[in-house]
Amino acid sequence: MIDIAIEKNLKVYHGKRVLKIEHQFASGSITKIYGPSGAGKTTFLKIIAGLVNPGKGKIVVDDVVWLDTDTNIDIAPQKRMPGFVFQDYALFPNMTVLEHLQYATNDTEWINRLLVLGKLDTLTDHKPIHLSGGQQQRLAILRALAIKPKLLLMDEPFSALDPEMKSELIGELKIVFKQIGATVLIVSHNPVELEGLVDGEIYIS
Repeated sequence: MIDIAIEKNLKVYHGKRVLKIEHQFASGSITKIYGPSGAGKTTFLKIIAGLVNPGKGKIVVDDVVWLDTDTNIDIAPQKRMPGFVFQDYALFPNMTVLEHLQYATNDTEWINRLLVLGKLDTLTDHKPIHLSGGQQQRLAILRALAIKPKLLLMDEPFSALDPEMKSELIGELKIVFKQIGATVLIVSHNPVELEGLVDGEIYIS
């Protein structure tokens, strides 16, 4: 169970607004996060990961307090260890596809399974500059999965994929999410791409 109650002041084009979210996410659930541009969807994921301080709030994951501004608890991102698929992929330019996954885990069997899942098993020696946008995005997803995270945060993870690849990958990911027992939060602007995958949704206005 993930219990979140946070508030953060956001600077927006027309001044300021407050991002305020109170929600409980059941363990193993898959939730879509959606809303207009600039509403704070990416900021919300970064707050959970510990990359952004909300200013006020509390985050409890499986009875462990990750953040409590009232008691000055703020566990570092490297100790929270969520999987995170960044919107801009955040790949290492000097690392090959294989090295990205080896950086996260030494489980060769799991790495090989992920490479096949993302259809990158023939591109293991390629660096990001030699990959298409869709291939880079798939690598970002695989890297986040490599640590078998119990919490996976995904920011527009399928935006660069063609419809056929997206549909096939989402079907495979649903199986993987269940097998590793991940609780998944997915930011998406596409109203239909996650149909059949998510259990619920949150609208951030």
